[in-house]
Amino acid sequence: MQKNTYIDNFIEMIIIERGLSKNTSISYKSDLQQLEKYCIKKNENIINLDENKLEIFLSGFRSKGFEKSSLARKISSYTQFFDFLIEEKLIKINPIKNIKQPKQDSKLPIIISVKDIEKIIQYSKKDTSTLGIRLNCMIEIMYASGIRVSELVTMTLSSLYQDKNFIIISGKGNKERLIPISKDTQNTIGNYLKIRKLFFKNDNEVKWIFPSKQSKAGHITRQRFAQLLNLLVSKANIKINRISPHKLRHAFASHLLANGADLRSLQQMLGHEDISTTQIYTHVLDERLKQIVKENHPLSKASWD
Repeated sequence: MQKNTYIDNFIEMIIIERGLSKNTSISYKSDLQQLEKYCIKKNENIINLDENKLEIFLSGFRSKGFEKSSLARKISSYTQFFDFLIEEKLIKINPIKNIKQPKQDSKLPIIISVKDIEKIIQYSKKDTSTLGIRLNCMIEIMYASGIRVSELVTMTLSSLYQDKNFIIISGKGNKERLIPISKDTQNTIGNYLKIRKLFFKNDNEVKWIFPSKQSKAGHITRQRFAQLLNLLVSKANIKINRISPHKLRHAFASHLLANGADLRSLQQMLGHEDISTTQIYTHVLDERLKQIVKENHPLSKASWD
């Protein structure tokens, strides 16, 4: 089969940025190669597929009696692949978005503990080189704001709002949202901005907050940040299975909810279009509410487990 650059780039992204295992990435690639084979047979370009063509493709698996879990995994693979193509500005709409997926039990995200997050941040502060200061700043912004890694690396100077007590993020669909940040994070950003010019290709001003001399895009890439984050955690000897920038976003959301934030506010800060996407974190709310009942209800001696 002819090599598909879109698929290869996507697989590289999920391995490096999301920290997925080799076996998981092989499953994704197998699913996408099946789709690519279908496209070649139908003389279609994978980036031109619409909902109807994808429905016909998926109906072939249904007619062969594929398990619901297998079909759900394939749809998930294709959904994430087309989301990737949107981020790369190759397509505008995810053609599989409205195709119903077999109902499965929701898989809860793996959450990094507050203690481990503190270890990561404190260890990153020890490196006072220009690279270390930049990495510490990126980690703190991600955990302080919960923004997507793609939003982090493409932040511009205009992202810093007023006295830097807010950042303004342009998310999916170019929708902007304001996210408050703490005084400590403001100070971290301020310290980094003092050495930011050392990452310029020349002395001219550039718009990116995290410029890179090596990147064609002009800013540090998602893959490079993920590599640096993994290297840091490895050196710090923190026992986290496959750290990824996305897990910092999960940590932000779960830790906020555990400390009293409401779901609607979290939805706004994460930039989720539908609150159902945010509801994956409600298990944290369930645990917090259960603890409140245990500690405060007159019948607290009853078992709530």
